[in-house]
Amino acid sequence: MSIAQHLPVLQVVVPLAAAPICFLLRNSNVCAAFAAIVSFFAFAVSLTLLSQVLATGPINYELGGWPPPWGIELALDTVGAFVLVIVAGIGAVVSLYSKASVDAEVPVERHYLYYTMFLLAQCGLLGMTITGDVFNIFVFLEISSLSTYTLVALGKDRRALSAAFRYLILGTVGATFYVIGIGLLYMATGTLNIADLASLMPTVADSRTVQAALAFLTVGLCLKVALFPLHMWLPNAYAYAPSAVSVFLAATATKVAIYVLIRIYFTVFGSVDILETFALREALVALSITAMFAASAVAIYQTNIKRMLAYSSIAQIGYIVLGLSIASTTGISGGIIHLFNHALMKGLAFMAVGCIVLRCGAPMLSDFAGMGRKMPVTMAAFVLAGLSLIGTPLSVGFVSKFVLVQAAIEAGWWAAAVAIPMSSLLAIVYVWRVVEVAYFEEAKPENANVGEAPPSMLLPMGLMAIAVLWFGINAEHTVDIARLAAETILGGAP
Repeated sequence: MSIAQHLPVLQVVVPLAAAPICFLLRNSNVCAAFAAIVSFFAFAVSLTLLSQVLATGPINYELGGWPPPWGIELALDTVGAFVLVIVAGIGAVVSLYSKASVDAEVPVERHYLYYTMFLLAQCGLLGMTITGDVFNIFVFLEISSLSTYTLVALGKDRRALSAAFRYLILGTVGATFYVIGIGLLYMATGTLNIADLASLMPTVADSRTVQAALAFLTVGLCLKVALFPLHMWLPNAYAYAPSAVSVFLAATATKVAIYVLIRIYFTVFGSVDILETFALREALVALSITAMFAASAVAIYQTNIKRMLAYSSIAQIGYIVLGLSIASTTGISGGIIHLFNHALMKGLAFMAVGCIVLRCGAPMLSDFAGMGRKMPVTMAAFVLAGLSLIGTPLSVGFVSKFVLVQAAIEAGWWAAAVAIPMSSLLAIVYVWRVVEVAYFEEAKPENANVGEAPPSMLLPMGLMAIAVLWFGINAEHTVDIARLAAETILGGAP
């Protein structure tokens, strides 16, 4: 039997098995190299799986030869394979970026814990994406959550501990709501398999049990997504975590939670049209548009650039959920494209901030003074990420916002079509604040001798910058994949 047949399970098992090995290795340099090798293996597997799905259709893998719904199934379609590539690709790039950042921001005796938790977080996120079982989503959710709480707490700043504690409390509430929801679904249907639930849902959708399950699942997943106003765990977690952790979390964690939300709404409840039946569409649209404006407005007043980018992420999540709320092929494809593009541009922005932290010691706006001249490559990367957040033409942000506006117009949602570019104008303000300080102010005396970031950080940041430019200029491939994914989700609906 070919190893290619077992790639779905290897996608999860390899990082899971590598984590305890990393824990035993202990040596910082060895752990860093080992984690990078495992991460690039996972990325190669995800690309192979995506190519297989595009060529031959969905992949189903039965663990232990037990057919579903009795056995555990791994299931992968276009949207799942696309998200796998996002998570594994970001993990691979961050594994290269991590070494210098971790050496500077994490006590040396905890380095091995960082790489162990990093691999566990990848395992959890990849597992959530590839599993075909709603309970195993919870299992992998807990693996990723527990490891990310630890990663946030590894920061030297004491505030990292309080940020991790808040993240733990709210994350636990979200996970509890989710597991109550799937418990209620099991009570109504007797199955946990996603495909099985989807086939049974039309016969039980009117029951109070299923409606209560939907309510619990919505609240739990919106907490994990950090959709306004359930976002309060996110700003401090991003701001006080080590820079490499901020990069990884900002680019992957909320994206996978959005993917799970897609699975619940459009696969499990796909035949019921819950957005209309339970009036969810109006609520999601209202929260999304509020997030787009409110979070962007709050970002303007932040002096900690990591917090600024964190609030920017909350706003960008609003764009993604707005696209999903439209529930058309164009709307969902716009949300999926923005999910991919936001991972790239926000990962690049946090990488640039991490380079500033390495050289200046803090992510405060005042520390960016003069960095346009002191660290020209790093600031060029930040400006590129900022232009993408604004939605400037030829950037990845423009591509997805253009598709979202198109979807809103097609649906006749003129207010939403206007809100998307109007809220993007707020991004100009908070991005310009950083650009103004970096290029038009003199460096602080203590930063007078600051130089460019080391090559080990510039190389992965350069790869991310190339991706932002490439998928902004040549967006046809990602748009096609996202549209195919949307058609798959909607079962060919227009």
